Amino acid sequence: MAEVPVTVEDCERVTRQLQYVLEVDGVDYRRLEVSSPGIDRPLRNALDFERFVGEVVDLTLKAPIGSAAEGLVSANRKKFRGALQRREDGGWQIVWRDEPPVKPGQRVSAKRAPAPEQAMGFTLDELSSARLAPLVDFKGRKPAEGKS
Repeated sequence: MAEVPVTVEDCERVTRQLQYVLEVDGVDYRRLEVSSPGIDRPLRNALDFERFVGEVVDLTLKAPIGSAAEGLVSANRKKFRGALQRREDGGWQIVWRDEPPVKPGQRVSAKRAPAPEQAMGFTLDELSSARLAPLVDFKGRKPAEGKS
């Protein structure tokens, strides 16, 4: 079954129905807003993580990664942005590259080697928060394949 996104009309319809029910029941309210979770929706349970495998997410750990950090990752780091993936053992991992952002108009050498890809496994119990990363392309341009 394909998922159907929530539209503005859906939110408007639910708002009107709830307003009617609240008025009939005599509930006093000042403001009622119904909306979709948005482009940075929180991931709260295993079903949310399953649904968004392959998407870019922002994760915040409850505690820094500590001595388990290998290589280029700071042992005090708690926040990560990268692609959410399922590991072969059934666990979760996030995969990212720590490349400095390119400023508008800045030329990037084709000879520049990309930052190494890094991966970190985690359990849902280790997370303080997880959200879809809001990646918005206002100009309608897509990056060329192999470049970010």
